[in-house]
Amino acid sequence: MNSMSGNPENIFIPHDQMKSEFIRILKKYGFTAAKAEQCADIFTTNSLEGVISHGVNRFPRFVRNVQDGFINPASEPSLIKKTGAIEQWDGNLGAGPLNAIFATDRSISVADENGIGLVALSNTNHWMRAGAYGWHAAEKGYVFIGWTNTIANMPAWGARDVRLGNNPFVIAVPDSKGSIVLDFAMTQFSYGKMEAFENEGKQLPFPGGFDTNGELTASPGEILETWRTLPIGYWKGAGLSLLLDILAAILSGGRATHEITGSKTEYGVSQIFISICLKHLSNFPSIGETIQNIKDDIHSSIPESEGKKIRYPGENVKSIREESLKNGIPVNPKIWEEIMML
Repeated sequence: MNSMSGNPENIFIPHDQMKSEFIRILKKYGFTAAKAEQCADIFTTNSLEGVISHGVNRFPRFVRNVQDGFINPASEPSLIKKTGAIEQWDGNLGAGPLNAIFATDRSISVADENGIGLVALSNTNHWMRAGAYGWHAAEKGYVFIGWTNTIANMPAWGARDVRLGNNPFVIAVPDSKGSIVLDFAMTQFSYGKMEAFENEGKQLPFPGGFDTNGELTASPGEILETWRTLPIGYWKGAGLSLLLDILAAILSGGRATHEITGSKTEYGVSQIFISICLKHLSNFPSIGETIQNIKDDIHSSIPESEGKKIRYPGENVKSIREESLKNGIPVNPKIWEEIMML
């Protein structure tokens, strides 16, 4: 269930209306009709599938970045170097979601030829929802692994100041009966999710960071003030964040988190897109059965509370999508008003 749908103050915007408004605004700010359509579709689909924080809520900030010159609507990615199954591309500060879809599709093409394809993208922008590219690849039948670095917004374990990015990471496994897509940041809650809880006046369900006194807190407002977010798995999440940043920077030849942070605004980030073509594997005919057996085993877990369903990552996306198509996408009225003013 979408965490925002239960807010009585929300308004509900039909899918087609939201996408139409996004297209109108993007064309106004220099996107071609084709690019506006594709970019609007990504923002709308993210919202439709319950990721409001990286959909409609993020759209005004995206447009401001276009206005401020951090995003160039006319840019196209350019190839820097190709070696075997690895390609390096320059995003040329184009729209993050459009560059990410391009890089995902390019990694798929390389995987068709080599079994695996890695596209490293430098000088690009925020891709919004990592899971969007996992779903995109999985729906075409490919395993997908991808991540991005970010501006510094998380402390190293035991530190007070922020030096690490929350570096969103996605793994997707295709399955005709329901793909498995794990999409998460290195912080317990993404900044977009915390902003959504703050807009609703709600506490986080678990502690997500530290307050000004250095104490763990579930108050999104206090965490957004200190920027002292809690790494997933404590020191393990902090370590994983560091390695993801290092790999994104060295594989793409792009900027690392500390260099992005020096710009004050998050742009010119580095991203990795890896696709795997399962058809190249000897056990391809039995992969569907293997996945189903694993799903069945997870579903047979004994829930801690009666009536609770144990789900695999991404299992509820279809039901959220259907609910939003039927009833409209829940939106904070202040955010929708801001979008209408663009």
